Amino acid sequence: MDTTIRSLPLGGPSQTLPEAIRAVLDSTVAIASLWACMKLHGGQFDRPEIVLSLLVFALTFPSKANAYQRRRAIVRDVFASWALTCFALLFFGYAGRFLGHFDLQAIAMWALVTPVVMVGAHFGLARIAHNMAIDKARKVLVVGVNPIAGGLVRKMRAAPHLGLQFAGFIDDRAETRLNSDSRKHLLGRIDELSALVVQHNIDVVYITLPISSHPRIMAMLNTLRDTTASIYFVPDVTVFDLIQARVDDVDGIPVLAVCETPFQGVHGSLKRLMDVVLSAGALVALAPVMAMVAMAIRLESPGPIIFRQRRYGLDGRDIVVYKFRSMTVTEDGDKQYKQVTVGDSRVTRVGRLIRATSLDELPQFVNVLQGRMSIVGPRPHAVAVNEHYRKLISGYMIRHKVRPGITGWAQVNGYRGGDDINQMRKRIEFDLEYLRSWTLRLDIYILLRTVLLVFRDAKAY
Repeated sequence: MDTTIRSLPLGGPSQTLPEAIRAVLDSTVAIASLWACMKLHGGQFDRPEIVLSLLVFALTFPSKANAYQRRRAIVRDVFASWALTCFALLFFGYAGRFLGHFDLQAIAMWALVTPVVMVGAHFGLARIAHNMAIDKARKVLVVGVNPIAGGLVRKMRAAPHLGLQFAGFIDDRAETRLNSDSRKHLLGRIDELSALVVQHNIDVVYITLPISSHPRIMAMLNTLRDTTASIYFVPDVTVFDLIQARVDDVDGIPVLAVCETPFQGVHGSLKRLMDVVLSAGALVALAPVMAMVAMAIRLESPGPIIFRQRRYGLDGRDIVVYKFRSMTVTEDGDKQYKQVTVGDSRVTRVGRLIRATSLDELPQFVNVLQGRMSIVGPRPHAVAVNEHYRKLISGYMIRHKVRPGITGWAQVNGYRGGDDINQMRKRIEFDLEYLRSWTLRLDIYILLRTVLLVFRDAKAY
């Protein structure tokens, strides 16, 4: 429940100025600190620094530290997040051979100074938020006693910086049907709404009744026209399997996104930039290894070096995926597909080695450069596998709202292989969680986990 409410920016009084500032605080501090360090070292804030600033923004927005955490927790979160950001930037710089474009002394100073300034900025913002919350607290009445109302109230109580003071519930159900906390804060019935708003000096009314209660909601809205209270409808979206849920508008008409790709706008551009830089760097760095693998495959058995297979890509369109051939057969997997098993006689000796070390996947960096795949994303399945499981697993095709990846969240959590319904359900569960939770930092984390798994993955055979 809490996750649902947090992921929906519904607007209104909960979006206070300190909260808006907090979202961009780390990004602003990091970029300003970079500019200051470059100036102190007599350098120019030129094209490389601008590109670095864009990467920093992508990695630090929105800020994670909460204004009402304990100070020790703020320090811990800021330093941990900044350390991961610096590691990711160093990884990008080394892989793309960009480090030579920067004054490394200025960059080192920037890396050390920035988290200290961030912590000070968060402390200052916490003080501002506290003062504003005290000065501008608004009394809130919640219509309806249900799980989403309970989650809303918990948010208000846990985050006083929102400036919302919970006054009570109203509901038509008998008190015996409510829990003790709800009974304690029950102010009256729905037909008393207007009078209760005036009696308790209510500033904001949140209506949490289900969408099916449309006639009752319209009646309440008509009643509340005789008050000055602000009114918000909190839709019960927990009935949906939310993917990147948010409120948007179509030329002024509000719309609620229930299922959307995380790679819209600047996020998509940054994801693609990372893919191009890292895949190009990997192909150059690993060219000798790929040449040796190709030679070993050619010497061991007849057949093509590169195995091509049709799979589903972005938006469910067919793509051709490249792999080093590791088997004596080259099944396309269009009509049927037999999953590789332990000791599978179809796998060659070279094939066992390159499958165990994931070297068979290296040609897919070409797929990434072509724009057919991403480095991180849900793994693509053979067409026959897709057609089989899409009928058995609800939401299976949602994973195709993004480009498939060479590695993914399911794979680093132990769901690389297996062709049974339970294994596939777990794999899809992790794929959809990746879509819900995507950040550039998550991609970096998955890449690091993948590197650690390469030589000790028991499910690579």
